[in-house]
Amino acid sequence: MINDIWTVFWRDWLVLKRRLGRYVFARMISPLLYLVAFGWGIGRNISVGQSNYLDFIVPGIVALNSMTISFNAVGSPLNMSRLYHKTLEEYLIAPIGAVSFVTGKILAGVLRGMISSAVIICLSFLFGAQFLVNGYFLLILVLNCALFAALGFVAAMYLNSHEDMSNFSTYVLLPMSFLCATFFSTSHFPKVVRWFIELLPLTHASQALRSVAGGGAVSFLSVAVMIVYFLLFFGVGIWQIKKMSD
Repeated sequence: MINDIWTVFWRDWLVLKRRLGRYVFARMISPLLYLVAFGWGIGRNISVGQSNYLDFIVPGIVALNSMTISFNAVGSPLNMSRLYHKTLEEYLIAPIGAVSFVTGKILAGVLRGMISSAVIICLSFLFGAQFLVNGYFLLILVLNCALFAALGFVAAMYLNSHEDMSNFSTYVLLPMSFLCATFFSTSHFPKVVRWFIELLPLTHASQALRSVAGGGAVSFLSVAVMIVYFLLFFGVGIWQIKKMSD
């Protein structure tokens, strides 16, 4: 199984390796705009608790960016492969199990999400942000990348056009990008709205990363919620591949 997972992952790594420089440079553009606008622009005049707004927002940006990159790294190519290039069939007829295929694709999405997150973290330190990056921070970040890579896999297998993938991002990822404690606290929302938002995985990722980055305790409840989401998406992805193989 490990060899099969490595085979699937290695194929995606070779594609990324050929354009790694351009990929890293492209990942710098959006974080730079966020850091300039919210760090130098708004952040200098706003304090959040005992820290400034730049320190507050960076974990949210990391959570948001890792969500988007990991989802798109798996969802868009797999959707194109299934519907247009018809290369997914090559995996289905190969002696690679469903668990190995799904795991390899998710790991490829995690890799891209972690590279993008590393770019943001480095840029944030250059902008003067002060936050802690430790084992718990990396664990939560990897888990966030994994669950949204798994969600990208599920979406790619269910949705039947590139337009549907774009609509999914608009209706699901975009609202989470702004509401799930990325740019501001959810404490001022009405109770019903806050209850719904706190069910979403990105909320737990943002809050857990922010807590650890500020030197606080890790929220094992948030970690547990993220694990449940990952296992759900992972299981559905395996079921989809097995269904196609039958």
